[in-house]
Order: sequence, then C-alpha cells, then structure tokens
Amino acid sequence: MPAPATVAGADPFDLPEWLGTGEVTWSAQSSVRAGPRVSGELTAGDDRLACDLLAADEAFPVPVLDERWRHDAHQAWTHGQVLLVEYDGRLTLAVPGTRFTADRVLETLGRLAKAVGVKPDQFVATLRL
Repeated sequence: MPAPATVAGADPFDLPEWLGTGEVTWSAQSSVRAGPRVSGELTAGDDRLACDLLAADEAFPVPVLDERWRHDAHQAWTHGQVLLVEYDGRLTLAVPGTRFTADRVLETLGRLAKAVGVKPDQFVATLRL
C-alpha cells in the first residue's frame, strides 16, 4: 500500500507575488482523466510554481486526504473558495469530488485567481487529455 501523503495548510498570502500581477498559465503535466490528482505548473514569464489539483473525496485504494482535510475542502468550496494545501511538498488545490472535468479545472483555477486577488480572466489553462 502507498505511504500516506504529507499534508499541510497553505496560505494564499504566502504565494509568489507574480501570481497577482499579470497573466498566469496553469499547465497540466498529467491527464485530467488519470485519477484524483492532476500534476500541474503555474507559469508567468520565467517564473514557475508547481501546482497540482486534488479531488479530495477519492478513497480507493486509500483516501487521498483524511476526514479533516476533506471537510475543509468541502467547506471552502461551499463558500466559493478553494482549499490550498501542501501535498507531498507541492502546492495543491483540493476540491470536493473524485475526478476532474474541464469545467471543474476551470472553476478551481478561477477560485485560485480569486484567492490571490485577481480576475479569473488573467489565468489561462492548458489541459492534457
């Protein structure tokens, strides 16, 4: 069985300033159809930041998040926000559900834009099928 992930809270105020100063691209590095975790990266010019998406409710073969983190992901989503965590050392956006669709990816990134104080249209997304 895989080892449990290391999870810690992340604060949008601790993110790099460049996320809120111009156009930012999130690029999927793995398929959005491959499972509950989509590896990705945020870029703006030469600046880069690993940023994954995580469907918080996936529970087989083991839960990707414990009950506390799943609760927090659902609570944030209910209030129009997204839960930011460090998941195995990478910035990760945790959302309710077990898988991602294109619409869910866009909604998640829009909520990240809101968290860093910019309009969602400053974010561009590239998906890997």
